[in-house]
Amino acid sequence: MTAIQSVHISGHQERLEPKTHTVYQIDIRGNVRSWSIWRRYSEFDDLHVELVKGTGSPPPVPLPPKHKYSILRSHNNPALLEERKTGLEAYLRAIIGAKEDKWREAFVFKEFLGIPVGRQGGVVGGPPTQFTLTSWLDEHQELQNRLRDVRADINKREALSNQGDVSASHKSNVSAKQKLAGVLSRIGTLGKGLHDLAMNGMSEGELQRRTDMVARLQDDCEKLGKMVTVARQFNRAGTDPTAPYSPASMNPASASDREALLGPTNTFTRVTRVFGQPSKPQETEVTRPLDDLGLFGLQKTQMQQQDDQLSQLTTILSRQKQLGHAINSEINEQIAVLDGLANDVDNVGDKLSKASRQMHRLG
Repeated sequence: MTAIQSVHISGHQERLEPKTHTVYQIDIRGNVRSWSIWRRYSEFDDLHVELVKGTGSPPPVPLPPKHKYSILRSHNNPALLEERKTGLEAYLRAIIGAKEDKWREAFVFKEFLGIPVGRQGGVVGGPPTQFTLTSWLDEHQELQNRLRDVRADINKREALSNQGDVSASHKSNVSAKQKLAGVLSRIGTLGKGLHDLAMNGMSEGELQRRTDMVARLQDDCEKLGKMVTVARQFNRAGTDPTAPYSPASMNPASASDREALLGPTNTFTRVTRVFGQPSKPQETEVTRPLDDLGLFGLQKTQMQQQDDQLSQLTTILSRQKQLGHAINSEINEQIAVLDGLANDVDNVGDKLSKASRQMHRLG
């Protein structure tokens, strides 16, 4: 994780789009590198709100307040701009230099300064384990790039196999397997990161969009897993190496292994079901070409996908639970308001009845 040594607001600039506003240049110096970013005052204000909400207390130095008529004055008032620049710099420095690290370790603060968040995962150079909205998309793009590398290794394996270079083809296949295994584990982490972001208030639409992105990654991994696990083998006696994939050309299990697993295929057995007795395993088009290692790899991939889907379902249900609690709270408040209104109506009715009786007496 990049440690911040110092921050300095070196200047400001007026921009006209989408409407006229002022942005401040923040120069950040870390222990490894330095960079600059531009932020406007409204972004500082949003940062302050999130920090107070996330930590339960405001930072050591207050944020410079908004001035009355600042929309008309700030863009052409150098004194006001300089005063605000000084206050914003003091605000950031106080967070970085504070004894308590709860403000500077908050994800929203790191994202505000452009610090890479969660890129190490506890190991130098390792995959991320925690995400912001931006770093989550970066990790998704990284996984897409790695899947492209897996496809490239598979294509290389096929080309080398067609050339008769068995050793190099095997190495390409092993490389593709290792890369795909790494992607599968990181997709699980990506799903958990999405769950954490959803718990922090991600919108329902954005959550659904990113859930679909994870599902597409899982589909790609499933397809590549079948291609990687089932190494392509050709019949040396007259098989066309340019022929397309077919189950007959993919590392089929031996007849003895299939018979030991499924029993003799030339006998007819009436299909029956006895309570408490497991049924015999049934062979499918997917499992027929696979040997023992292939079946084990397919089972492992499917179990991982089921775990990931369960994690995504848990995220959605947690969000629905939050919405249910919010709706329940709102209904209780409305009931209390209606009860109060009913009491007021009763009181007014009593007063009108008394007034009516008095009018009859006077009449």
